[in-house]
Amino acid sequence: MRDRSGDYPLRTMEVAVTVNAPQADVWHHLVAWKTQGNWMLGTSVWAIDSGEGVDGRIAAFTGLFPKSRKLGFIDYMTITKWEPPRVCDVLHTGKVVRGTGSFEVAVVSDNISKFLWREDVEVPFGALGQVIWPIASMFLRVGIILSLRRFASYVEELNE
Repeated sequence: MRDRSGDYPLRTMEVAVTVNAPQADVWHHLVAWKTQGNWMLGTSVWAIDSGEGVDGRIAAFTGLFPKSRKLGFIDYMTITKWEPPRVCDVLHTGKVVRGTGSFEVAVVSDNISKFLWREDVEVPFGALGQVIWPIASMFLRVGIILSLRRFASYVEELNE
C-alpha cells in the first residue's frame, strides 16, 4: 500500500505491555472506547455507532485539550476484524491518519495478559513527512509506551 503522497511505504509501530488481569477484563477495558482518554495520552475516543463488530465505527481526537477537541486532529476508524476477547483490527480513514491498526490481547496465564498495539500507517505530508518520520516516530513510540503502561495500571487498579 502506498500513501496518498506518492511512493512511500507504510510505517509500522508495534508496542506491547503485560497486564496483570485476565484476558476478558483487559478486552473489556480496551474496547470501552469512551474511557480510553483515562489512559491514552492526549486522546479522546468515542463510538460513532455501536463501536463494536465488523463495520463498527469509532473516532479519536488526538492533540492538546482532547476533551474540548482543539488543536489536534480526528482519526476516524472502521472495525475490520472483531474477535472478542482477542482481536480488534481497524482501518484508519481520516485525513491525517491512514492505514491499519490492531489491538490484540493474548493469554499469558489465567491472570496475566499481553496487550499488543500495532499500527501500519501512511506517513502524511509527502516527502516532508518522510524526513520528519524518524524523529516524530520516536516521540509517538514513547507516547504509546507510556499510554500502554497507564492502561495496564488502570486495568489492574480496577481489578483489585
